Amino acid sequence: MREYILNSGSQETFFRPPVHHQQASAVPISLYNLCRKALRRSPTHCVFVPVRSMQFQAVIDQEEIIFVDSQGYMVHRGVGGRVILLAWRLPRASALESLAEPVPCSVVHYREGLADVQRRLLGEFTKALELLERRALGTPHPGAPRILQFEKD
Repeated sequence: MREYILNSGSQETFFRPPVHHQQASAVPISLYNLCRKALRRSPTHCVFVPVRSMQFQAVIDQEEIIFVDSQGYMVHRGVGGRVILLAWRLPRASALESLAEPVPCSVVHYREGLADVQRRLLGEFTKALELLERRALGTPHPGAPRILQFEKD
């Protein structure tokens, strides 16, 4: 079981099932950097990132990124929480060997049949982080409507 504090001060609980399998992988350095930027801005030392296109939620902390879907909820000993499906265990920035190469990581699957989800998450999670970054910087989403004040002649 793992607990995180949201920016609102409420607490969310996640359950970690037994590992189904684990594999070595890598994530683009740009994705790694977006995660670290988001983490630096967070007063709670974790960042909740909705991946709406997949109905997933990611949680970034110093050790890993966990992924849960909208369906996986359980109650154990009177405590309810979401069930972790995947985790990406990333190295700390001080352990990186290059500032340009993909970042090695360990991908942990907590159930079978998640290979396609893992591949899709690389792209969709990146898009969700980019949106989070734009919002943090106050930059509108591309294609977002512009509302201008009508001025009389």
